[in-house]
Amino acid sequence: MQNKDRSLRKKAYEEIKKYQEVVDSDPYRLDYHLMPPVGLMNDPNGLIHWKGEFHVFFQWMPFKTGHGAKFWGHYSSRDLIHWTWQPIALTPSEWYEQNGCYSGSAVNHEGKLNVFYTGNVKNDKGERETYQCLAVSEDGIHFEKKGVVIHLPEGYSAHFRDPKVWKHQDKWYMIIGAQTKEQLGCAVLYTSDDLMGWELKGEISSSKEHDYLGYMWECPDLFHLDDIDVFMFSPQGLGSQGIHYNNVHQSGYVIGELDYDRAVLHHGPFCELDRGFEFYAPQTTLDDEGRRILIGWMGVPDQDEEKQPTRAYKWIHNMTIPRELRVKKGKIRQSPVKELKKMRRNLFQKKDLKVNDESLHLSELDGAVMEVFLKFGDADAFNRFEIDLFDYAKVIYQNETKVLTLERKNVDNKSIESRSCQISKLETLQLFIDHSSIEVFVNEGEEVFTARIFPDKKNASIHFSASGSVTFDLWKWDLTGYTYQTSEKAMREANKNP
Repeated sequence: MQNKDRSLRKKAYEEIKKYQEVVDSDPYRLDYHLMPPVGLMNDPNGLIHWKGEFHVFFQWMPFKTGHGAKFWGHYSSRDLIHWTWQPIALTPSEWYEQNGCYSGSAVNHEGKLNVFYTGNVKNDKGERETYQCLAVSEDGIHFEKKGVVIHLPEGYSAHFRDPKVWKHQDKWYMIIGAQTKEQLGCAVLYTSDDLMGWELKGEISSSKEHDYLGYMWECPDLFHLDDIDVFMFSPQGLGSQGIHYNNVHQSGYVIGELDYDRAVLHHGPFCELDRGFEFYAPQTTLDDEGRRILIGWMGVPDQDEEKQPTRAYKWIHNMTIPRELRVKKGKIRQSPVKELKKMRRNLFQKKDLKVNDESLHLSELDGAVMEVFLKFGDADAFNRFEIDLFDYAKVIYQNETKVLTLERKNVDNKSIESRSCQISKLETLQLFIDHSSIEVFVNEGEEVFTARIFPDKKNASIHFSASGSVTFDLWKWDLTGYTYQTSEKAMREANKNP
């Protein structure tokens, strides 16, 4: 299918050229988040630190701002700030992937980059077929497809996808998100000696163990961190429970220990990974420093995607900033990677700022691209603290209930919606603001809120207000943003004829 692959690549590159000026003219285009050059971006795929470079592949639909037969787009970086757009990694050119090269992962084996992904097929009757596939690269850029390595086993629906592969001791393991014939979400474990032949070990966990945790588990990731095993996944079909599970689909984790011999994960309760509006399908990798790095999709499937204003500019969705993970007191902590500090410019600092039953506006905080850090004094001396962001979103802390809330206008600007979490005490807030996104790190990553925001660009003001007396120290930096370039290989490929 080399001709079909070349044809698909050519059409995708033509789409980039056709709409580049339109995409670039969008005032909501971001400065320091990975975005599609055109079309729709969703799940991060194949996140890996390989031969000194970070590789971020991603689900990509270049021909529209809706879902369809996905490609794998590809960015790379040595420092998580300077990014290179690489040639398209995968196109849905083969029979076993003709309706999309769906999500997957990457590993290093014998110096080669091996990517595993789900081939999605709709047959002549409109029925879904699913295949777990392998492609191999010697340079991290060009991939040779090896075909199907796992077919759908008995007992599961065709919602069987998103393979994550890792090595433990002398064996390879793969975890796949799945749905049973009874429409219950679960995760299954395979093992292999050579990455080609795979043996099904069994279900390591399922919705039944959690007194129902959704009808499908997507994007599984299992890793060892701070002496425990973390199983991260995105369950679909959870109903809201108070301040929990308020997005259409959720992402979270359980902590425990995987019994590799018996294929059983002994674990605690499910915890949401992010409390905001747009966060889904996170994926992690281990870098050469031993850090566990996470990147998530700043979007949620089936959740107001058709209302996003960027669609008028021929693109939609983006990734989160890279985050380092740790486990503290049995809970995941997320911190912005240290490399992002290199983007800081023009420090503005104020000590012992006081807000006492009044509103405070600092002109130094006007702008659309910044990092703001607040460190609070006696957090019990006030009833309510509020940060109004551009008259569009608010961060609100209620001291009596210990509830922190991110509130915003819905993307149609007609209603107010909110997401909340409970904390023991408000100590710090760290805000990353980027034209049309916000990421709020609470108490140095104890909780995180991720969201898209689409304020009137004429209103670039931040206001603080309080009920009672609030004292805090403030640091603010302008952020220079990512540096992008297109690799010579990508430029040559874009100019080729099919």
